[in-house]
Amino acid sequence: MHELDLFLQMHFPKLVLGPSLTDQWEIGIHFPFAKDMYPFNKDGSLNKQMFERVYEQASALFNALFSKQDELFLVTSVYQNKHMKLASGRIKTYDRRVKNKSLLSKLVQRNIPYPFIDEGNADQFVTSQFILKCKARDLRAPLLIQAACNEDFPLLKPRFGTSRCFAAYPDLFFINRTEQLIYFIYDDRGCEIIATDKAILRPIYEKYSLWLDDFDRKHADSLFAN
Repeated sequence: MHELDLFLQMHFPKLVLGPSLTDQWEIGIHFPFAKDMYPFNKDGSLNKQMFERVYEQASALFNALFSKQDELFLVTSVYQNKHMKLASGRIKTYDRRVKNKSLLSKLVQRNIPYPFIDEGNADQFVTSQFILKCKARDLRAPLLIQAACNEDFPLLKPRFGTSRCFAAYPDLFFINRTEQLIYFIYDDRGCEIIATDKAILRPIYEKYSLWLDDFDRKHADSLFAN
């Protein structure tokens, strides 16, 4: 059993590491990015101001949640067709975005079940999961954050490597082992943050609550009422 599994079993029992973390875990906040802004201008061009706002907010949350010394698992889930082999032993997520290249020799790749079991063809897919144990200071976090935010916009760079065997764009999870929290940017629309204790998330709730929309603020207000 990998250290990641032991960590999740101890601190986030029964959690499936995939989208919709805040639906699975009570102590969490969903933050929308660039509230009331749109990815396209009226002429159909990309709204660069919106994306700059997205990157700014996603980075601010990361910096509030991770100190340079924090130990973490950087986990990438690649959803792929069972019958098509991943072309490379590792995907491009890590090559240019990890400062300490010696860590790459310890990158773990394994296959785990496809998490979207409600899909009619779910049995045709598998998740290739890549796990890197490192410290926050070892990462070029801005590049990772931007690539996660750029999921739906192929013209934007940086991006994670993709392939015709992928069922979906890779998901990236920043798992803070020191602070016991998980930060997941699903795309330019927003992110999910879950933790083992409300006290861990209270500072970002108090500092960034204006970023929340009415629905998410209502949930967060209720969570931190006491």
